[in-house]
Amino acid sequence: MVAKRGCGRWPTGFREDDTALLLTVLIHFLPLLSVSAGTVVMDNGIAQFSFSNPGGAVIGIGYAGMENLLEVHNNNDKRGYLDVNWNWPGQNKNLLDNVQGTKFSIIAQTEDNVEISFSRTWDNMSDSSVAPLIIDKRYIMRRDVQGLYSYAIFDHPQGWPGFQLGQARVVYRLNGDRFQLMAISDVRQRFMPTESDRASGKPLAYPEAVLLTSPSNPQFRGEVDDKYQYSSENQDYNLHGWISKDPVVGFWIISPSNEFRTGGPVKQQLTCHVGPTALNMFISAHYAGREIVMGFADGEPWKKVFGPFLVYLNSNPPQGLYSELWQDASRQLLIESRNWPYNFATSDDFPASSQRGTVTGQLLIRDRYVNENDIPAGTAYLGLAAPGDVGSWQTESKGYQFWTRADSSGNFKIENVRVGNYSLYGWVPGTLGDFKHSANVMVTPGGLAELGSLVYEPPRSGPTIWEIGIPDRTAAEFYVPDSSPLLTNKLLRTASNALSLTQSRAQTPFQGVMYDYIRLEGHPDRSS
Repeated sequence: MVAKRGCGRWPTGFREDDTALLLTVLIHFLPLLSVSAGTVVMDNGIAQFSFSNPGGAVIGIGYAGMENLLEVHNNNDKRGYLDVNWNWPGQNKNLLDNVQGTKFSIIAQTEDNVEISFSRTWDNMSDSSVAPLIIDKRYIMRRDVQGLYSYAIFDHPQGWPGFQLGQARVVYRLNGDRFQLMAISDVRQRFMPTESDRASGKPLAYPEAVLLTSPSNPQFRGEVDDKYQYSSENQDYNLHGWISKDPVVGFWIISPSNEFRTGGPVKQQLTCHVGPTALNMFISAHYAGREIVMGFADGEPWKKVFGPFLVYLNSNPPQGLYSELWQDASRQLLIESRNWPYNFATSDDFPASSQRGTVTGQLLIRDRYVNENDIPAGTAYLGLAAPGDVGSWQTESKGYQFWTRADSSGNFKIENVRVGNYSLYGWVPGTLGDFKHSANVMVTPGGLAELGSLVYEPPRSGPTIWEIGIPDRTAAEFYVPDSSPLLTNKLLRTASNALSLTQSRAQTPFQGVMYDYIRLEGHPDRSS
């Protein structure tokens, strides 16, 4: 779904049927990159991305007849940008670093592929908001791709001062007059209120939650808008974005891998919110708290690659159906996933598939109160993360994590794992507790680590007498019978249920503790 450029009157000898062929030829010879003192432009004939030079902020995206998909009323450094929240040890004041490059470089350039870099470093004379990191923002444009690839390299060299890193994200603030339809999953799609609607609404228990009292669209009246309502778990954090009504254009963030994200597959992240704003969260303490914040000691070396991901653009859906843009983006996600890890990212810190390894095995459950025999851990979550205690993957944040789902027989295969020493963690939906393999797993370049059959013995003191819920780390089976009509969001309603959100202020030993399963067990010597 590519918007075609108008070509005016055809030269003598050309037929109108030759349009596609001629456009292809012309686009192929267009240069992908042009550089000036203040601006860098990447243009493949399909989309045009403009950057501040040497800052590296995305200041313009031209596509499908739209001069700029981004919010032109914002300053250049507040349209498409990378920022981090951090603080010095022992200080509670969070500092916001809107990462601006100080050096522009062309990393690789061919007729069909260009990779550029906007980097910056730190020293004692840097601005007080600048985090003690070397940050390299990379952008890759390919000849026939409807969009732009991007990744970032964070480096804390040995000998540098310690600090705490709580959040890192990429933000795209889109044209508010055009982009009104948000889509974050197959079933979570809707037209959204505006920033003006929020400004005229009634603030609730916390700033992010606003009751819409006089919105521009009367259908929104009485709803609550809250960016936390639009969160997704890491395992589903691979496609989200916005659609413009006129012209019909889609803007999507596609992440074929979550190896760089923190907290494991069920850690929630922000996706999109009123603005219209699209996010790609690299690091976040949302829904986890201070335990997941990265803390670096003085002199501690660390480096991590976040991404690559794709900003994907599409347009001209059949019959103008918005849903077709979502379906097209979903198909593109499958293509990107098959091509992961990308072979066109040139950084030595991003290893190719041949430099990665594979881990295989089978997980069985041993619970004699359920079955006399070991049973396959079907649909189990299995993941490799930094060595640690049982469940430590939930707060581990400095390294990479690689997760998969077992098949119905408990067999699993984790592919494209970076070289290193890991612990194997897991859990089984419907079974209580966390699994951790007793031995660490060493992954080598091109290697295959075959772990064989592993046995998980879930916590159990006796036979089940009574239980409520399902131990699957969701609360999907619970029903909220009396939701408040003043605290609803139509996006979260189903035919059989409605959800209202509140924030507890109670100070008790159970604050912050959530249950999706409770079980009462009998005496271990009794079978019933």
